[in-house]
Amino acid sequence: MKALVTGIAGFTGRYIAEALANRGISAVGIAHSSDSIDHVTRVHAVDITNASAMRDVVLAERPDYVVHLAAITFVEHGNVEEIYRTNLMGTRNLLEALTALNPPPRCILLASSSNIYGNRQEGIMRESLLPDPVNDYSVSKVAAEMIAGLYRSRLPICIVRPFNYTGVGQAPEFLIPKIVQHVRAGAKTIRLGNLEVARDFSDVRFVAEAYCRLLECRAAVSQTVNVSSGKAFRLEEILHKVTAIAGRSLQVEVDPALIRSSEVRKLWGDSSLLDDLIGPIDRIPLDETLRWMLED
Repeated sequence: MKALVTGIAGFTGRYIAEALANRGISAVGIAHSSDSIDHVTRVHAVDITNASAMRDVVLAERPDYVVHLAAITFVEHGNVEEIYRTNLMGTRNLLEALTALNPPPRCILLASSSNIYGNRQEGIMRESLLPDPVNDYSVSKVAAEMIAGLYRSRLPICIVRPFNYTGVGQAPEFLIPKIVQHVRAGAKTIRLGNLEVARDFSDVRFVAEAYCRLLECRAAVSQTVNVSSGKAFRLEEILHKVTAIAGRSLQVEVDPALIRSSEVRKLWGDSSLLDDLIGPIDRIPLDETLRWMLED
């Protein structure tokens, strides 16, 4: 069995490759360079916005499964055109290439984002909620889901909407790696936004396991599934956990530029559909994730 993973050199892709290997599934990847990656058989240096190159890779590999991770994922990414070109046309190029396969893959998992729900509704986010995107990144993800809808009659697609997740290897522009980096460096202060905001955070290893189980679940085809912890943690609470584990203090300087005037205080994901589809799955406690990140 073989899985094609786009964006395999990214933060999530490396954990997906390991989770696939643990199942005896060979991982081949698409990335910006062909550098070797642990648990990956081959890496194709291909830009997903290049339709003909994507078709060549798909026809050469003929994968049994596909995991589409490649995207601009940082909300504050400065090049708006690049966000749309990568997240929309990259997705369309992949799906169009996959229609040339006969038979098609058993399952194509497309990574969307919980950002499509926006931040103007408070409380639990269920898959049935209408999208309410509030930035170009989330608009691009809503549009990518709609592109997937054009192919669902021809391809076995499962869309996942992951909420925040973290772990070793995540870039420091993201919240928790930023805090961990400051603590490990012995910094005395850190600039953050509203400490009362509470969000859903998972461990990347849980996310990788959930993705792989969905790939193997026939009932997941044609579904749109939240991948979440089902809990919300306040930013102040996370900061306290990190400093307590490390045994260090960190003074917060509130940065007005990091505070959104319309942002809701508490938001988390309903994970009941995920649990119904894949059965019981261990959710790694946030304290354990933070300790792993601090000690790596």
